[in-house]
Amino acid sequence: MTRPYRSVLYIPAANQRAMEKAQNLAADAIIFDLEDAVAPAEKVGARDLLARALLADYGGRVRIVRINGMDTEWGEGDARAFAAAGADAVLVPKVSRGADLDRVAALVPDTPLWAMMETAEGMLNAAEIAGHPRLQGMVMGTNDLAKEMNSRFRPDRLAMMAGLGLCLLAARAHGRVIVDGVFNAFKDDEGLRAECEQGRDMGFDGKTLIHPAQLAVANQVFAPSQAEVELARRQIDAFDEAQAQGKGVAVVDGKIVENLHVETARATLAKAKAIAALAG
Repeated sequence: MTRPYRSVLYIPAANQRAMEKAQNLAADAIIFDLEDAVAPAEKVGARDLLARALLADYGGRVRIVRINGMDTEWGEGDARAFAAAGADAVLVPKVSRGADLDRVAALVPDTPLWAMMETAEGMLNAAEIAGHPRLQGMVMGTNDLAKEMNSRFRPDRLAMMAGLGLCLLAARAHGRVIVDGVFNAFKDDEGLRAECEQGRDMGFDGKTLIHPAQLAVANQVFAPSQAEVELARRQIDAFDEAQAQGKGVAVVDGKIVENLHVETARATLAKAKAIAALAG
């Protein structure tokens, strides 16, 4: 994956002003939400409003539309409306098994699908879901998952670890993008940073966000630091030099550098380059 997904911001599809402002926000991707963020009486109107909004220029930001569930009166209409309406992906809510994606896939034949991972059954079927041929990405829905599990909030997210880990393993096994769940206290930068760092260290590509004020922290945490970029370059140079000398490994800062470390280093440089391209 070369396109960054450090920050994935939810925007209510019924809020025209918010959608207009999102054109200039420093988000790597935007989830235009037709589901939880839109009241039932506004569902159809929000669908039409969003279709017009997607005609605007969002630059390099990935435009993801979260439709209503296929078990609702709006789901099929949402899917049909955004089959060819400028969205880069369609996000399917409450995916519990691979078959949940099939009906949407039939209605949206040419647009990649993303899956909301927010049910206990979905955690147990994560590998099946990640293996769906139309799937591009997975989004952790930790609020809904916590509700279903009847778990309490803890800063270390102990109750979430099993589900987060299963989904991460599934995403990596099938080469899918995967982004972490939201942090609800949008004025708590310290708490947000801690949770972003935890998600980054676990292996997530980025974090979903509920407020523009959270963008800067997520973008910083999920981007390679200057020190990491410099280390990656030194690892690649040292390994290339070792190979030229007929050696299979190199040593950088007292640590062995093998081919697998070089692959990670190259991925770090590719991510830094992609982020710089977005900023430029």
